[in-house]
Amino acid sequence: MAALVVLAGCSEVNLLSYGAKTFAGDDAAKPAPVATNNTGVDRGTAKIGKPYQIDGIWYYPAEDLTYDETGIASWYGEPFHGRKTANGAVYDMNKMTAAHKTLPLPTDVRVTNLENGRSIVVTVNDRGPFAHSRIIDLSKRSAELLGIIQKGTAKVRVQVLDSDGNTTATANSQVVAKPVTPLNEKNNVTAAPRATITTDALAPPSNVKTATGPSVEPLPAPVAERPVQVVAVSTPATSTTIVSVEPVRNSEIFIQAGAFVDFSNANKLSARLSTMGPSKVSQVLVNGQDFYRVRVGPVYDIEQADQLLANLINAGHTGARIIIE
Repeated sequence: MAALVVLAGCSEVNLLSYGAKTFAGDDAAKPAPVATNNTGVDRGTAKIGKPYQIDGIWYYPAEDLTYDETGIASWYGEPFHGRKTANGAVYDMNKMTAAHKTLPLPTDVRVTNLENGRSIVVTVNDRGPFAHSRIIDLSKRSAELLGIIQKGTAKVRVQVLDSDGNTTATANSQVVAKPVTPLNEKNNVTAAPRATITTDALAPPSNVKTATGPSVEPLPAPVAERPVQVVAVSTPATSTTIVSVEPVRNSEIFIQAGAFVDFSNANKLSARLSTMGPSKVSQVLVNGQDFYRVRVGPVYDIEQADQLLANLINAGHTGARIIIE
């Protein structure tokens, strides 16, 4: 685990070197959903790819138009600039791109920073990050616009866009992540339902500046003046990047160790995990089936969450993951 969280000029190692070697030869599949508001990006070849294994963990790429998940984002830059991605695109750290473990390539997604409300559209054209604790790896440019360059990581929501550039969620709705049972867990009922996050009124900045060039000053944090604002930021490729600032509220980080259809199993696991911190069992309905999810927390910073997740994995709970609520 320690090797997976080594910094790589940003937040951590993103194993993009796996991309050209492992994924480039995968069979092409039907094109992924494509939005039209992220121009100037090398989208590469449309593909989904076969299941693959990295460091003993299996990943199952699949098309999912309803993908809507919360978690921790990281970013990567100079070490991978100019290299081929998993679908043959050339990685440009100054473009609006990202790496994801299982979404089709390319797929446009909306990424919202749940710490400051900034939201942008990026194109997923590579595989990664392969640290257990991260759900998406952003390009340097994307991280700049979301305001996470200095910190290196952030709590985010990731939503797939359809061909019209829309998400499955209604505009201005609550930030609710869709519970999904992973493919490799369906037969042993250890599903991992998504987190639920609600929104509240936090107004955006009043003094946002327009910036040019590949490196921009991070946008100011939201202040209590106006409900929502959209900012146009010029890019070197003559296109315009839209950065919207949306209302968010304070969120908490939990580690989900598992979810069960049998309450007694969930309760037993919760009792065993109580030595690692506050643990609880909560009920959630997934596709008409009741699940009892076991979570430890809350924890109040990403470093603490990383350590708790590592402890759970080392204790044999390999399906544990960080969720934001």
